[in-house]
Amino acid sequence: MTKIYVEISKLTDKFRTMAYGLTTDENKVNEAVQELMLYFLQANPETIKNIYEKDGILGITRYGAVALRRALTSTRSNFYYKYEKYYTHIDSSVYTISSTNSDDYVCPDDYRYKNVANFPNEEIDYAHNETLNKLELIDVELDKLESWYDRELFKLYYYEGNTLDSLAKKTKISRNSLFTTIDKVRTILKKELNEDI
Repeated sequence: MTKIYVEISKLTDKFRTMAYGLTTDENKVNEAVQELMLYFLQANPETIKNIYEKDGILGITRYGAVALRRALTSTRSNFYYKYEKYYTHIDSSVYTISSTNSDDYVCPDDYRYKNVANFPNEEIDYAHNETLNKLELIDVELDKLESWYDRELFKLYYYEGNTLDSLAKKTKISRNSLFTTIDKVRTILKKELNEDI
């Protein structure tokens, strides 16, 4: 497993580049990639090993790309609750003093000073992560597809975050044909998993 984790750590810059495709906020990108690396470390080692043995570093990259995209775009992701929601909704009564001379700072409305260390620390259970389980189920269902063409196109679209237009340029397949294939696979997955994909 150590070898796999070393390979994953080499993908940091690649994941950072992917994150910049979703946001331009450098702090958000760094936090999201750091959380992704933590996510890999806390994920079920057997799952990571199976992905690596099946698809190599490309499979890990695709898996990480989906997790990263969900972290940065979903309001139900752990990243959102841990960073976005938390920092954007901090109580206005909390102030910190950056200088050593607190007499220079006037606290509005006589709020009491609080220390950042007193903020609640949310514990997030990564072991039972919904996203991880859903991705595993999607992988299992994709492997059941008879057509390798349908399976691989869906992976290129879903795992690598391609748009229909960018995928059409890469593969030289018409956008309409891609849409039909991806929609067909999505319909199958919805039926098998009873979930929206």
